[in-house]
This record gives sequence, structure tokens and C-alpha cells, in this order.
Amino acid sequence: MVNKSKRQIRLEQEIERLRCRLNKVQDELRVSNKKARQMSFIDIQTGLFNHQYLERVMTAELRRSQRFAYPVSLIVLDIDYFKSVNDLYGRVFGDFVLKQLAAELKSKVRVYDTVARLGGGEFVVLLPSTDGAGALALSRRLLDGFNLYNFGDKSRKVKLKLSFAVSAYPEDGVVNTTDLLNLAQKILNRAKEAGGNRVYSYADLEKADSQEIDRRSDIGFLKSKLEKMTKKTNQGLIESIFALAKTVEVKDHYTGEHAENTVRYATGIARKLNLSENETELIRQAAILHDLGKIGISERILLKKSKLTKDEFAKIKKHPYIAADILRPIQALHDVIPLIFYHHERWDGKGYPSSLKAQEIPLGARIIAIADVYQALTSRRPYRKAYSKKEALKIIKSGAGTQFDPQMVRVFTEVLNKEK
Repeated sequence: MVNKSKRQIRLEQEIERLRCRLNKVQDELRVSNKKARQMSFIDIQTGLFNHQYLERVMTAELRRSQRFAYPVSLIVLDIDYFKSVNDLYGRVFGDFVLKQLAAELKSKVRVYDTVARLGGGEFVVLLPSTDGAGALALSRRLLDGFNLYNFGDKSRKVKLKLSFAVSAYPEDGVVNTTDLLNLAQKILNRAKEAGGNRVYSYADLEKADSQEIDRRSDIGFLKSKLEKMTKKTNQGLIESIFALAKTVEVKDHYTGEHAENTVRYATGIARKLNLSENETELIRQAAILHDLGKIGISERILLKKSKLTKDEFAKIKKHPYIAADILRPIQALHDVIPLIFYHHERWDGKGYPSSLKAQEIPLGARIIAIADVYQALTSRRPYRKAYSKKEALKIIKSGAGTQFDPQMVRVFTEVLNKEK
């Protein structure tokens, strides 16, 4: 037997050590690859499965359904007007709401149901061994629950409206996963066209298609109807806006009177700036509705004669959120919402609700801010007497560059001088 030298022994030991190290690296690599594959199926924003994973599971589930003759259903839901949530509160808050909705949705379905996010505010629930009736019942329970839920954090809360669509195999005549998902998307579009915040199934789609065919059969009637609707649209919208504003006046008589004068001053500034008719009309509508959120504020606070407490003022500061929640489902008023929501922001960034600064504040909101404060100063309130117009204008001018846009203050001064 040949005796090994110390050098040979050390060399063999080193080789063994390197072999062990290589095996360990290979094991770590296998684990990393497995995690990477798993992560490729996860939606980063919500932690739910993504579209890629959903397609795999749907394919496997439909094959099992076809083999063993049991049903499978799909629920597709989408947040109505979700873009306006991002526009009003910012994308960070919007992402937070998406995570909340994802968590709530996952907690309300069975452990073996698959919940995935398709993108934006659109989600999918795959329901094995569930027929269309079962999926419809679940969708209605989910909608009722979400309509009562307050999404957001401690400082901001929003109510979400959602549209639901249900498609089912084999009862809806689909033959593959693509058909199942495409049918659900088509049904979802019909639910949104009908106004959203509702649950639709294949039966609703057939009904809507049938009605569409009936309407198309009489082109003359349709043209006549559209012409009449077009003529009445603008007037009807204006009347609706005034009706909404009057609901606040019932709670606080000052608010209704205040709104009318605020409208006059705001539109005067808009015209002085030579804004387009469309921009001026948006400002006028926003001025009418700028205090709409006070519907949700207690009359005890609105009519209080003494100084508001910190908690009471915090409740008052919620009225822009309340107004936004009321108006968000009304498509025709979407462009008005930012003007209402931000009219308590300050030029120096110390306002609320979002602490916007200078040009970050929408122009219409800056205009309404001045008109609103001036009218408030010249009005008698439960807790103080009215300022004279001269005193009120002096206060407005002193706020130029801090509370108000300096240019808007100059234009407003010219508007008042012209009125005199």
C-alpha cells in the first residue's frame, strides 16, 4: 500500500471541500430558481397571482371539469372609475386601496379558489365545482360587502363601486379558457355600460343584446330619440347640479346663499382670465358644488356658535373627500371633482387635504379658493359678524403668496372694482 504524502492528503481534502461547496451552491441555485419561477406568477402590487398563472390554472381546471363533468365558473370584477381615485389621492394611495381590496377579496372566497389580478383595478376569481348560480350568489354578497367597506387609511377613506361579471362552464356554451375569460370581459363591459356597481351574467348579456337589436330595428326612432336627448343633456345636467347643491342648503342656509355668490365671483375671475367656455363652465359647476361634502358633516358642527375643537375641525376637513365620493360615480362630473377636492389647498402648501403647493393646485381650485373665502368673510356666521367688503378684500390681499395665488388675487381685485 502506497503511503500518501501530506501534500496529496491536503490536495484531496481541498478537492472534497470544493465539491461540497459546489453542491451547496447548486442547491442554493435550485432554490433560487424555484423562487424565481414562483415570483414570476405573482402580481407585485397586490401579492395575488397574475394573468400568467391564472391562464395555467384555468387550463388545468377546465380540463378536469371536462373529464369529470363538473362545473367551473369565473368572476371578473373591476373598480368603477378607479382612475379618478389615482387622480384625486395619488398613485401611492391608489396602490394601497388595491392591496386592501385584494386582501378582502381573498379572505371572502374558499381556500381552493384562485384569486388573481389582471391589471389596473381588475381582478378574477376562479371557482372550481361551482355553477353560474353559485358564482352569481357569491358576486352579489361580495358587492354588498364592498359597498359598505371603507377603503383607505386613518387620514383618507373612500367608498368603491365595483362591476361584476360571471361566466360559467358548461352552461354558457364556452369550450376553452380563452372563451371563458373573453365572455366574462364582454359581460363586464355591459355591466359598466349599464352604470356599473352591479352584477351581470350571461343572461343579462343576452337580454342587453336583444334590446340592442330591437333598438337598431327602428333607426328613425333612435335618431329622433338621440336628438331630443342631446338637446336636454346640458340643461338636465345643470338642473341636477343645482339640485345637489340645494341638499346642502337644507342643512345650512348659509351654505346655499354662500354658494350663489361664490359662483358669481369664481366665474367673474374665469372670464377675466379669458378661459374657454368649457373651462369657465367647469369652474361654475365646481363653485356651485364646492360645499357639497358638508352633507356628511353634523349640523351641530356646521351651526356651532363657538370655536371648533380640534376633532370638530378634523371632521370639517373631511368634506372634500365626501364630495368626491358622492360625485365620482357620475361620469359627466369627473372633471369637476379635482376643483372641488383641492379648493382648500394653499399657495404655500399648508392647506388640505393633500398639501399641494403653488401650480400643483388646479387653476379652477385656486379661483374657487379666493371666491369662497371672500364670500365667507363678507357673510354673517353663527360665531362672528360679517366683515365689510373693504376689510374682506384687505384680508384676501394680505394672503397673496401665502394662502392664495398672487395672480388670482390681482384678477379678483379687478373683478370687484368692475362690479363697483
